[in-house]
Amino acid sequence: MIGAERPAPSGLESATAFAPASVGNVAIGFDILGLAVDALGDRVTVSRRAQPGVKITAIRGVAEDLPLEAERNTAGRALLAMQEALDPGFGFEMMIEKGIPLGSGLGGSAASAVGAVVAANALLPQPCSKLELLKFAMQGEKVASGSLHVDNIAPSLFGGLVLTVGIDHPRVKQIPVPPGIKSVIVHPHMFLSTKQARAILKRTVELSDFVWQTANLAGFISGCYTNDLDMIRASFQDVVIEPQRQALIPGFNEVRQAAMSSGALGCSISGAGPTMFAWALAEHAAQVLATMRAEFGRRSIGIDEWIVEAQSAGAHLIDK
Repeated sequence: MIGAERPAPSGLESATAFAPASVGNVAIGFDILGLAVDALGDRVTVSRRAQPGVKITAIRGVAEDLPLEAERNTAGRALLAMQEALDPGFGFEMMIEKGIPLGSGLGGSAASAVGAVVAANALLPQPCSKLELLKFAMQGEKVASGSLHVDNIAPSLFGGLVLTVGIDHPRVKQIPVPPGIKSVIVHPHMFLSTKQARAILKRTVELSDFVWQTANLAGFISGCYTNDLDMIRASFQDVVIEPQRQALIPGFNEVRQAAMSSGALGCSISGAGPTMFAWALAEHAAQVLATMRAEFGRRSIGIDEWIVEAQSAGAHLIDK
């Protein structure tokens, strides 16, 4: 009976989940397209507690200065949404280990929310589907960004390259990535909040830009399904959001041009930035990374860097 405390089928009293970082938008899919990056992520441990509600006991790792109040924390708000919807008859206690820097454009707030609901799901008497978990995690992401969007939540939860259509009734589709493609991720050492990066965006789009962007999104997805690298390269251009946000990243144009000249299929901003990413075939990935590194180096900007598979796993339970 919902509302009465029952043990989880697994018998677990505590569970830990890893939720990967993510590249939001993937250039041409603003708020609807995302890519998991499992080279880094957040770990969230959730335990059952007799008292109702959500208690955050500690936040550790690369970002410790985050709210412990559940309502103001992305992971806490996601678990509150889960409790409100399911009334499981017990509360949650949570510890968060941040592996994703704040304000990096790598989906740190989304990963915490996803990790929380995946760990908590293992403690429920009737586990939820991934789509249900997605909706709970969305409520957490809203705390950080001020709006409901899923381009980081969905890939962190499902893994790989993910298209999500709709908010109230989201439909999630994992998009195949042609073999041999690597994601090159470069995180310059600077902070850029999602709210700040969203606040500068215009609320209207020219008709010609709408048509161009729509064609690029369709061409990119078509290229992924048909292994058409020329189509992916031709379509991998954001003509709406990137031109507005590029001024927030020192040397953006030069970094992008260096990546493209080194063989990248495309290069753009990861989420709200300042992280940049590129897609490249495996044989070009190291050179693409080297040229991007060099351009940031000319501006005395330190970076973190990764070359990862474009297809990767999503959030999952781990042994603590």
